[in-house]
Amino acid sequence: MKTKTFLSIKFLTLFSFIFLLNSCTDLDEVFLDEIPGNTVSDPAGSLAAAYDRLGDGTFVDHGAIFAMQEYTTDEAILPTRGSDWGDGGKWRDMHEFTWSSTNSIIVGNWDLLTNGITRCITAIQSAEQSSNPEKKLFAAEAKALMAFYMYTTLDLYGQAPYKDPMDPKATLQILKADTQIDKLITDVEALIPDLADIGTQRTYQGRFTKQAAYAFLANMYLNRAVFKDRYNASSNFNFNEPAVTGSTGTDMDRVIYYTSLLIDSGKFSLESDFFKNFARDNNNGKELIFAISQKIDYIRNGSNSFAYVCMERNQRASAANRGTNAACITPEFYASWDGNHDDPRFEQHYQYADGTWFMNDGTDVSVPATDIVPKSSPALPWFHFNRGIQAGLQYGPILLPSGSLEMVGNRIKVSPLFMEKSTGTRMNFTPSLTFADPTKSVFAQNEINQGARVFKYEFDPEGGNGNSNVDIPLFRLGGIYTMRAEAYFRKGAVGAAMDDLNKLRTSRKRESLYANAPGKALTALDSEQLYKELGFELYWELQRRPQSIRFGKFDLAGTAKAASQPFRRLFPIPQTVIDQKVFKQNQGYN
Repeated sequence: MKTKTFLSIKFLTLFSFIFLLNSCTDLDEVFLDEIPGNTVSDPAGSLAAAYDRLGDGTFVDHGAIFAMQEYTTDEAILPTRGSDWGDGGKWRDMHEFTWSSTNSIIVGNWDLLTNGITRCITAIQSAEQSSNPEKKLFAAEAKALMAFYMYTTLDLYGQAPYKDPMDPKATLQILKADTQIDKLITDVEALIPDLADIGTQRTYQGRFTKQAAYAFLANMYLNRAVFKDRYNASSNFNFNEPAVTGSTGTDMDRVIYYTSLLIDSGKFSLESDFFKNFARDNNNGKELIFAISQKIDYIRNGSNSFAYVCMERNQRASAANRGTNAACITPEFYASWDGNHDDPRFEQHYQYADGTWFMNDGTDVSVPATDIVPKSSPALPWFHFNRGIQAGLQYGPILLPSGSLEMVGNRIKVSPLFMEKSTGTRMNFTPSLTFADPTKSVFAQNEINQGARVFKYEFDPEGGNGNSNVDIPLFRLGGIYTMRAEAYFRKGAVGAAMDDLNKLRTSRKRESLYANAPGKALTALDSEQLYKELGFELYWELQRRPQSIRFGKFDLAGTAKAASQPFRRLFPIPQTVIDQKVFKQNQGYN
């Protein structure tokens, strides 16, 4: 549980963090700046700071890593919606593949990730030089976490800065993805003996345990072939080359090995209610292997970004909260669900305690107001939207000029909803996207309703529009099954792959409105269906870009995207970094 970990975010009030990319004169410190305030006497605080980089925007905000891993794919697009979301074109750049080295998303994420590396270096130094009885554990976690930040940087940018934490005279190294991937794998494998089993030594899913390492290693092996041959024009990656020296079998054998350790461990189990993995009380989730622990408190509130970014501004979970009408999915991804709308992962209706179902189809009159937003004063009624992929006409409560939700007696009235910034436009989340210029994702003001939305993560009405108690999964058991299925498939074991995918499909159950029906099993499997299955299980979990590169989809034309060249599989090194004349720009960029 979040309340049990000693690595509380409250440690962070003791420290001030500085990352000044352009103000340093020592080139070694330009990219890996020092973090003042942490001392060798406080290894726990230093490690808490390293973990905090995960949740302080980096992996929980739609404009951070999410924007690079999802908005560049078929799963997500953030168009300009009339007067909103223009922002110099930075969002459109992601989906239209028009980004440059000055795009603020690309620059900002480099800063976040390299700051994460820096914090880990400090945490390693602090642990290694301390007399704390848990120094070995703290050092192992810090090293594993640094490998995670490093891997993400190499995945996105192909290069990353590094300095030896224990050598004060160490010079800056520029690491390259094609060679560093093997060292990252061997480094993390070497850490396993010093990492704790989850649930021991006060660990939980919010800390880097042996189980988190197994998941991370499986992911690195799954993507190793891409790291080694990123610009392969035909996307014909060698997924079955021999594994890293010292390991046995091929890359896919190692994926199967590490995923099987997790699946067979008995420590995790699949949720029959798929959406429980993304609920505000998911901190005790049965599937979570490694997650970003979030909590609304007085230090730094968790981020509701993945939920908030899709909801329309007139969709209100309470009188004090609303959505922001930004992102949606593409017609291609919506179409991939054809014939699978009865899959329990596609959509789920909410049922109130008195038995009322929110149908969102025009038949709803009202829902009970007995659910109250936690900690609200005065008490605010809590309206629950349905979960999953939402398309078509939308219904819900209306906010009155008095600042309260419209009521019918003691119940919340349900009405047809209209767009806040185009009041004559019905809130109709059309799966299609009709741009005046098909090459540019720009809507006129009366078109801002378009796009099916993702309500996968529960919108948390406590504490404000952008705050959340929902833990963000980085590795969970459902994703582990997809990794093993893909590895089996790439080895030619189609039956074993289908067994894993069917385990996911049939373990998930629909709501009681549909008699708790399980998902339907597959009867055949090819590469196209496998790709769809990865999307069904892992949509909006920061996995789609690596998936689409592995399956040869990333370069293809799509909605508001022309066919692209292989160099776009990497993002450019930010121009601010290139100007320091230490890094060389990635292939294809000026």
